[in-house]
Amino acid sequence: MILEIPKIYPVTDTVLSGLSHSEQVERLIDGGAEFIQVRDKHLSARDFYDSAEKAIAVARKSGVRIIINDRVDIALALEADGVHLGQDDLPPKYARGILGDDAIIGFSTHTPEQAYLATRLPINYIAIGPIFSTQTKENPEPAVGLDGLSKAQKAVGNFPLVAIGGITSVNLESVFKAGADSAAIIRDLVSDADHISSKMKELLDFNNGR
Repeated sequence: MILEIPKIYPVTDTVLSGLSHSEQVERLIDGGAEFIQVRDKHLSARDFYDSAEKAIAVARKSGVRIIINDRVDIALALEADGVHLGQDDLPPKYARGILGDDAIIGFSTHTPEQAYLATRLPINYIAIGPIFSTQTKENPEPAVGLDGLSKAQKAVGNFPLVAIGGITSVNLESVFKAGADSAAIIRDLVSDADHISSKMKELLDFNNGR
């Protein structure tokens, strides 16, 4: 399944925002988000399930797609639109077997070589990063930079490519010029809880004006 991912791909973070996932999703949708990843590295499986369930309930009202970070079991239980997997998570072929052909599966890579190898997997999009230095991940991989992003784009060809890591409104244009189809954004979008909706609108307006 060829996936068209919106240019701006918001990712929730309860620590940065001080808000629940459902509150963030509501504000992101108000700002125009259509495709959101619910990500939490701190909650227990049960608490993440409960929090993600509420977020999905909010999203369903607007037809917005929700991707669950890491947890194939939670994505399955909640009938989420898909899951985003890291290098150390359940291998994509098993996630595909569990979630079925219609599920959206994204996969994180950290080098152009990994991105190329990922094109052979049963996934819908490849993420590459961090593009720039980032504070939203513990022990992050070295930044690949715009040059690494450009090499990854050439390596994956027409496979949907999402850039992630340290992306802001300041460097967003350079990320798209380097070849990204979409930009996953965390800190720049949700760290100011009172302005999540307006920030989402700002990023969408910027992209539409390119």
